[in-house]
Amino acid sequence: MSAAQPSPIPLRKSTLRIVEEPLRDVYWIHMHADLLAQPGRACFSSRLVDDIVDYQQGLGKRLAQARILSPHVVLAADGDVFNLGGDLELFCRLIRERDRAQLLDYAQRCVLGVHAFHAGLGVRAHSIALVQGNALGGGFEAALSCHTLIAEEGVMMGLPEVLFDLFPGMGAYSFMCQRVSPQLAARIMLEGNLYSAEQLHGMGLVDQVVPRGCGVAAVEKVIRDSKRIPHAWAAMQQVREITTTAPLDGMMRITEIWVDTAMQLGEKSLRTMDRLVRAQTRRSGMEAGTG
Repeated sequence: MSAAQPSPIPLRKSTLRIVEEPLRDVYWIHMHADLLAQPGRACFSSRLVDDIVDYQQGLGKRLAQARILSPHVVLAADGDVFNLGGDLELFCRLIRERDRAQLLDYAQRCVLGVHAFHAGLGVRAHSIALVQGNALGGGFEAALSCHTLIAEEGVMMGLPEVLFDLFPGMGAYSFMCQRVSPQLAARIMLEGNLYSAEQLHGMGLVDQVVPRGCGVAAVEKVIRDSKRIPHAWAAMQQVREITTTAPLDGMMRITEIWVDTAMQLGEKSLRTMDRLVRAQTRRSGMEAGTG
């Protein structure tokens, strides 16, 4: 039995907690590690996006050199939230400043991250999302980008961007259409409702729902089951890559549409974003003691 090993890649002031088990070819990526010591919003900050993409690229190169047969990469989170989505505070600032270039750069980096999970890091890795807390907007998109989505009971997920007259532009439609009909995917995006893990499992968007506290055990069972039939499992990863991988250039074009739509938002929509940022901030405890 292998012991967990820390990532050999130094991530100074990292937003991630990496646990590598190279003898089992299992790699855990825990988001929001920095928020355990310093409360903050559990969203896709620029630093978190960069840390994820940098780690994915480094890990992908190492796995390619080692020629690993179907490694497993697990996306999870420290704390009680999986991810609240894009950095709305950043969005508001860049839209008000009319800085399309910076907003597009942020969005494209996000797409690189979710597409890497979707494409198995370019080495046919099996990506698993373990959702133990709410996943909203881009957080739900990140979970959907993974090949297997395991959620604990009672977790809420959804795409609320329509509340401020925007749409989820970092892969939601591409990923959902591989699991449900385009009509249902569009309805989920345009209605902006939140759904329980149980409801999403019934729709086919979540693969497994397990009792609270049992998510890690469920992930381990998926990994064990795959290792009983390693060659068949690896072959299915290859089939998946051929038949279902969404092209990166198409996703980048969609995110350009997202950026152009965002740049058209008026002050009413931006104020709605501001209110959501304040709500997220209060929930995180960043305003504790400030009345």
